[in-house]
Amino acid sequence: MFKPLDPLLHSELRLAIISLLVGMKQADFGFLKENTAATSGNLSVQLQKLSLAGYLTIEKSFKGNYPLTTCKITATGILAFENYVKAIRSYIDNGG
Repeated sequence: MFKPLDPLLHSELRLAIISLLVGMKQADFGFLKENTAATSGNLSVQLQKLSLAGYLTIEKSFKGNYPLTTCKITATGILAFENYVKAIRSYIDNGG
């Protein structure tokens, strides 16, 4: 039987964000923007959705005179990613 896919992570950009954070634990907005090729506006919206779901936290600070937004994956986000990967594997295993 196929496992349900987390609709929040089934978005290409949100999955890319979580995938990057799983490996790094945290990253700043500029790094995420560069590595996902997202626009600032779209990235901001998707980060907010992941934050509201409890998958990551967003911290705003300053580095010198420049604003710095840092995103950190939560335990909930790691678990959601692991479950998503297991669900995808169920599709691969049952389809092959």
